[in-house]
Amino acid sequence: MVDSVNEVKEFVWRGRTGPFTLRMGPDVFAPSSTSTIVAEALEIHEGDVVIDAGCGSGVLAFVAARLGAERAVGCDISEESVRMASENARHLGLADVTEFRTGSLLDPVRDVQADVIIGDISGIPDPIAELTGWFPGGRGGGPTGAELPVAMIDEIGDILRPGGRMYLPTGTIQAESKVLGAARRVFGDNIEQLVSREFPLPNLVSRSKDVARLVSDGLISFRQRGSRLLWRLTIWRCTKN
Repeated sequence: MVDSVNEVKEFVWRGRTGPFTLRMGPDVFAPSSTSTIVAEALEIHEGDVVIDAGCGSGVLAFVAARLGAERAVGCDISEESVRMASENARHLGLADVTEFRTGSLLDPVRDVQADVIIGDISGIPDPIAELTGWFPGGRGGGPTGAELPVAMIDEIGDILRPGGRMYLPTGTIQAESKVLGAARRVFGDNIEQLVSREFPLPNLVSRSKDVARLVSDGLISFRQRGSRLLWRLTIWRCTKN
């Protein structure tokens, strides 16, 4: 929880449907480059019901609402994130079309029948998450970065309607093949690459022995460009039969 109003900061979202201002507590995940690219890839139809898994500040739920979703339900294991997302919804005048619930992965939204799932949850290996501080508390997506996304995909079941779409980010900075394998178990061949971008790997990460071990084990991979290592982010649209 946020103990002092001084710990709450403002973040200006300049991605799709922005700019708009979000209030962020110290333990709330701030929108990242991945968030921006997922937002660009989203296809929201008028009247869609959307689930934003690992909603953080609620930013992607707000993007979906501004794109015409009838209802956007965000969920996050962090109580502070859910509280701040609800506050942001009120501030943005979106409380009538958005709702935020606390719980692990898709467990809080089992009563929702969705047209769209935004699956932008942590897919960073724990050692990289600890090094970079990209996530509050150093939380990652498991030892290889695939464990949390795979668990989310395996929980989809009937939450996603037939013909519904999941927007799934993967990266070579995680055990990407494991995540895509889980997606193919659920969606078969109905998986389409929408966007792919490369980002430089922080020097602190490239020097890590834990990262070197993950590379040696064939779990993660990078591309060399000059003196820098690059990792690739891809956004996939997975359509349910």
